[in-house]
Amino acid sequence: MSNKIINDPVHGFIRVKYNSALRCINHPYFQRLRNIAQLGLTHVVYPGAVHSRFHHALGAFHLMQVAIEQLRVKGVEISDKEEEAACLAILLHDIGHGPFSHALEKSFFKKISHEQISLALMHAMNKEFHGDLDLAIEIFTNQYPRKFFYQLISSQLDVDRLDYLKRDSFYSGVVEGNIGVDRILAMIDVVDNQIVVHEKGIMSVQHFLLSRHLMYWQVYLHKTVMSAEFMLIKFLERIFKLIHSGQTISTSNPRLNFFFQLAEDQRSQLTPDVIAQFVLLDDSDVWTVLKDMKDNSDEILSSLAQRILAREFYKVTFTHEKYQAAINKLSTLNNEQMNYAHFSDTVTVTAYSSDTPIHIATKESGVLDYEDYIIRNNMIIPIENKTQKVFYYYLEA
Repeated sequence: MSNKIINDPVHGFIRVKYNSALRCINHPYFQRLRNIAQLGLTHVVYPGAVHSRFHHALGAFHLMQVAIEQLRVKGVEISDKEEEAACLAILLHDIGHGPFSHALEKSFFKKISHEQISLALMHAMNKEFHGDLDLAIEIFTNQYPRKFFYQLISSQLDVDRLDYLKRDSFYSGVVEGNIGVDRILAMIDVVDNQIVVHEKGIMSVQHFLLSRHLMYWQVYLHKTVMSAEFMLIKFLERIFKLIHSGQTISTSNPRLNFFFQLAEDQRSQLTPDVIAQFVLLDDSDVWTVLKDMKDNSDEILSSLAQRILAREFYKVTFTHEKYQAAINKLSTLNNEQMNYAHFSDTVTVTAYSSDTPIHIATKESGVLDYEDYIIRNNMIIPIENKTQKVFYYYLEA
């Protein structure tokens, strides 16, 4: 057992009970998360949002310990081995994130998600730890028979979401995301091998869903943040295009040079070489390549780098008419320049999905899906199940 205590600004003191968890935290794969921002480029709008994925992983780890404690209070039998494995699984759940996570995923890899990379890294660590992560991996991949452990890691009301909403709200200063984590965890239970929430916690669940909806549109999908992220994607795409068209583009960063030289088919394979280079990357590598390219001879590449570094992002509109009018003003640009001067993307946010429902335990009607419960009780759904919006980005003439 370990007596390590970590002071967290969001949850207070976090106790690291198990030596295995401390060993994972001290591993270079996990320490890398210190230098990867949880919210990517969101700090260009919310200056305080500079917290790391290291912070979030520790917070989710803490909430897993709290959740298991609450379940034990309600009589759910959970062994120390199961608790340890569940805590290790959530601790390592985001270990596969790269710099500026989603921008890098879209640019560097094809058909490879950060979850797949996380699992690959967990397997590598498990080999190093002589099988100590076997049960954690079983839970992480939803292979363990007691399915409620997986639901605590990945569901519509998991400890991952509970931590990032409260943490992102805290660091961004957007109070709408400040949810009642303690209340929600105090209301959870297990029925028929599934996580349920007792009905007296229904208002906390509704607050959680509304907060998640608001945080998406106010923080995660803020138009300026989205513009910055898509400009970074375009910047990385431009480097790939130039290199694979035969031009010599070399940065001062050998790790990024490795990825830029990968052929299209190699970007969909997690080979040992890819993994070895990936775990050396963090946000500083991307900032370095932006600085390297700001004076590049390629006008498109240098312009994108300069604009990102100077916080001169493309304008954003949500109406096609305004977008088209803006494009018409860019008539002096050639076709290749136009491909990087404007673009659009359709964003869909599902605040709540009935495909994997939140279960509400009632005294009179047994366990009901969240939507069934609020319909029966004539309650207003404080969210839209699915919201879609088209973002139009353009270089202002």
